[in-house]
Amino acid sequence: MTRVAITAIGVIAPDAEGIGQFASLLDSGSSAIRRVDRFDASKPAALVRDFAPKEFIAPMKLRRMNGLSRFGVAAARLATIDRGGELPAAAGVAMGTAFGPVQTSVDYMQEYIEKGAALAPPQLFAESVANAPGSHVGIEFGLRGFNVTLTQRESSALAALMYAASQIAKGTVPAAVAGGVEEVSEIVFSVLDRIGALGSCSRPFDRRRDGMVMGEGGAALVLEAEPPRAPYAYASGFGIARDRSAAISDWGAGVDDVVAAMRAAIDDAEIGTGDIDAIYASANSSVRGDRLEYRAIQKLFTSVPPVVATKGYFGEYAAGGALQIIAAALAIRDQRLHASIGYSDAEDDMRFTPVREQSARRLRHVLVNSLSAGGGIVCAVLSA
Repeated sequence: MTRVAITAIGVIAPDAEGIGQFASLLDSGSSAIRRVDRFDASKPAALVRDFAPKEFIAPMKLRRMNGLSRFGVAAARLATIDRGGELPAAAGVAMGTAFGPVQTSVDYMQEYIEKGAALAPPQLFAESVANAPGSHVGIEFGLRGFNVTLTQRESSALAALMYAASQIAKGTVPAAVAGGVEEVSEIVFSVLDRIGALGSCSRPFDRRRDGMVMGEGGAALVLEAEPPRAPYAYASGFGIARDRSAAISDWGAGVDDVVAAMRAAIDDAEIGTGDIDAIYASANSSVRGDRLEYRAIQKLFTSVPPVVATKGYFGEYAAGGALQIIAAALAIRDQRLHASIGYSDAEDDMRFTPVREQSARRLRHVLVNSLSAGGGIVCAVLSA
């Protein structure tokens, strides 16, 4: 694949607004996961607090956007600020979201039932679709290139990055905004809790893990064919596969399928497994998902490179997936690995220890994995 530059980043995340604060959160080794005070919940989550969307969006436009769209537009605004100027009008947009604006859909249906179709607010309906955030980003910044939204559960953001990078590599557009948005809504949270997907805390790869922790926010990466300045990193390869053994709401045991996706990304980058200097893992504290990933890593790599699990900082789903990508890009920029938090004790057949302390390291190529419940697998190589 033709290398595509990551030139700018915007972040609205739990405990972090902007790339500087997000880098500080990772450097601190502190988790943004806390008790939920937005609604009654027995499990924790990583919530965005003290977010002031009016700082990024004009009042009249703000009234037309739901919370998810506000995350997306604000993250894109921060990315353009980080870039130092607006994107070319021919740029595209690719956003990922696991569930979309579920709360807006609920609000619209309540209005529909109470008032009837003729009186239900049409703007609520327009905001209830999954591609509302990406559409707002395109409209707000006058971008006339492709505008797509991908919903691939946990892998949504990395799938969006893959789509955008491939279009730039083909010459379809000169640049693109790619990323992910998610919100912690009561209805999604309660469903995930009832099916046993949520855990009491985030412990990626740890033997005591009992489920993932939800996170929310928005993240946007600017990709460009011809970077105007030194980029954070380059997207140099992608791989995609499906675990055929997975149930619709759980991970399977398709180790070979995960290996195939990782190998495809490495091959696409035109390097070998020995050139991978670190892995930024998908690990999200799910029992089956983490086990599937570490077994696949051990099968592909004779000597396992350093492995970093970031979801203990900010939780899971599309925003978490995008933040994982951004963490890997920061690692390449700074030539420094982040610490994995939440891990202390491995399962019996796990033969590597995730990075426990921040450390300087030469990073030429970093593998980024994303495994989603239902069997989707997307992997990428980011390069210096």
